[in-house]
Amino acid sequence: MSPHPSAPPGRTATGPLDGVRVVELAGIGPGPFAAMLLADLGADVVRVDRPGPSPLGGDPAHDVTNRNKRSVLIDLKSPEGPETVRALAERAEILVEGYRPGVAERLGVGPEACMAANPALVYGRMTGWGQQGPLAPRAGHDIGYIATAGALSMIGPPDGPPVLPANLLGDYAGGSLYLVTGVLAALLTARATGRGQVVDAAIVDGAAHLTTLFWGMLAEGTWQDARGRNLLDGSCPFYGVYETADGGWMAVGALEPQFYAVYVALLGLDAAALPDRADPHNWPALRAEFTARFKTAGREEWTAVFEGTDACVAPVLSLREAARHPHLAGRGTYTEAYGTTQPAPAPRFSDTPGSLRLPPAVPGAHTPDVARDWGVPELLKGQR
Repeated sequence: MSPHPSAPPGRTATGPLDGVRVVELAGIGPGPFAAMLLADLGADVVRVDRPGPSPLGGDPAHDVTNRNKRSVLIDLKSPEGPETVRALAERAEILVEGYRPGVAERLGVGPEACMAANPALVYGRMTGWGQQGPLAPRAGHDIGYIATAGALSMIGPPDGPPVLPANLLGDYAGGSLYLVTGVLAALLTARATGRGQVVDAAIVDGAAHLTTLFWGMLAEGTWQDARGRNLLDGSCPFYGVYETADGGWMAVGALEPQFYAVYVALLGLDAAALPDRADPHNWPALRAEFTARFKTAGREEWTAVFEGTDACVAPVLSLREAARHPHLAGRGTYTEAYGTTQPAPAPRFSDTPGSLRLPPAVPGAHTPDVARDWGVPELLKGQR
């Protein structure tokens, strides 16, 4: 793997958010990932960890979502804990928390308390169900949020169960990325007006928002509200996956006619002899043709046939295989840092690129440094 692009010669850049201070109240899932993204882009993210074991177990030194952050230990249930968090918030521009509605308020670190001392603070709230609504106080996970938002119903074969997209679609796409978009937009307003605000980022909202295209297609009658009957949901034979002779898989996305022509030719089939692809009634026959053809060779053989062409066909790679792919290696999409292979910061900036400055933050490891740099001596109370 090649290194990720670095700062231009002669200057040191930590990213476009260099100088932005962020407080992250430690949680799990989409909140930490959102804070990692801000940190990758150069923000000084201080994660407030509670004393005790990690909520997910395991070694925090390997939790890559806590890279580029610094950690302090604060017991929010102690008499001085909330005051110390509010002191950090007073010096920050953004605060991110992922508690259930009302918990931050009960702990004394809700928006009203934190913004009393810092009216320009952007207070980002990451939840599954949102701050209000019948389900707001209830527990949940990615699978339930995307199921309720309608997104899960779209994924999978028509004659089988919906397929789980790990927790990428809800937690990270519908949650983390919407939270980051929200707090950065609010930061622009706060800098212009001096007034902060609360950003309510609910995974159900984000997951629903991601389906916008299909609501338009439903309205015009070009999308069926049923799994496995549409152009992009696996029903279409030239937009799907096919098993190879060795049990591997190839992903086919030859939607446009010009790409389809290249695909069919490289597959070794005569386009003139195939059924008309424009008629969905022919799709089962086309799928049978493609299925049989892919079964004649292994994944690596088909990869050699299609790679570097406009057929829009790619091998389905595992995580470790993806990190070794020549294109991703050439771009530095994955990198080796602090003994761990991991995705490099994204997106990329021509003048202020993000960087991997710090390994995953071990709880409490940076308490003295943050106390000094942020001017919060309260952090040192009880430190030995």
